[in-house]
Amino acid sequence: MLVYPSSMDLSSRTLRLLTGQLTAGRKKLGTRWRRLPVGRQALLALAHLRCGDTYAQLAAGFGIGIATVFRYIREAVEVLSTLAPTLAEAMKTIRTKAFVILDGTLLPIDRIAAHTPYYSGKHKRHGMNVQVLTGPFGRLLWASPAPPGSPHDLTAARQHGIIEALTESGLKRWADKAYQGAGGPVRVPFRGGRLKRWKRRHNSSHVKIRCPGEQAMATLKGWRLLRKLRCSTNRITDIVKAVLVLHHTSI
Repeated sequence: MLVYPSSMDLSSRTLRLLTGQLTAGRKKLGTRWRRLPVGRQALLALAHLRCGDTYAQLAAGFGIGIATVFRYIREAVEVLSTLAPTLAEAMKTIRTKAFVILDGTLLPIDRIAAHTPYYSGKHKRHGMNVQVLTGPFGRLLWASPAPPGSPHDLTAARQHGIIEALTESGLKRWADKAYQGAGGPVRVPFRGGRLKRWKRRHNSSHVKIRCPGEQAMATLKGWRLLRKLRCSTNRITDIVKAVLVLHHTSI
């Protein structure tokens, strides 16, 4: 197998954050020796999350076993996920914004047709549904846990308590057609093929305002692991939380 050096488009702050958290975790556990120093373990985990490198590729690149790679990545993801803000904590930041954009995305997974809870009729594929809150300038503020992808976006938002929290905040919020019927001041575009001129103008301005939300989705999918998840579905929520923490650190 050939091995070559590579690079990642991440700031050094992400490496320092993860290294510090892993160091604290090792001290708490009383770990005396590991195959990799803490800095190399952090680099390995970042390569997996950002670049989507497989366990076999990382094992060859770092000179360790595949089982060791799995343990190192799981430990790093669990450490990061504990730092992710809850919805209540995120709302403190969200209340300082002029408005917020609500949107949902499907994280693809490798499931067969028999796994109906994970199949999204909207996207015509299997995946996990993640609800995202974005600021006016496209900054990713919060991401929800990742349940199976079959529920509608509005249903998922209600299950996470997002609609209720936004209603209490009194903020203006913008969303796409999937959130029609949310109630409160949730602004959605008009539906229908033949609309009056003023409704078409409203939809055009609505798209321009909601555009930064699409930028946040692109930022989320910039972490290549999330483009096709092949791990246990029980771990995906922690992975999303870990990515959110690293994203906030990098900016």
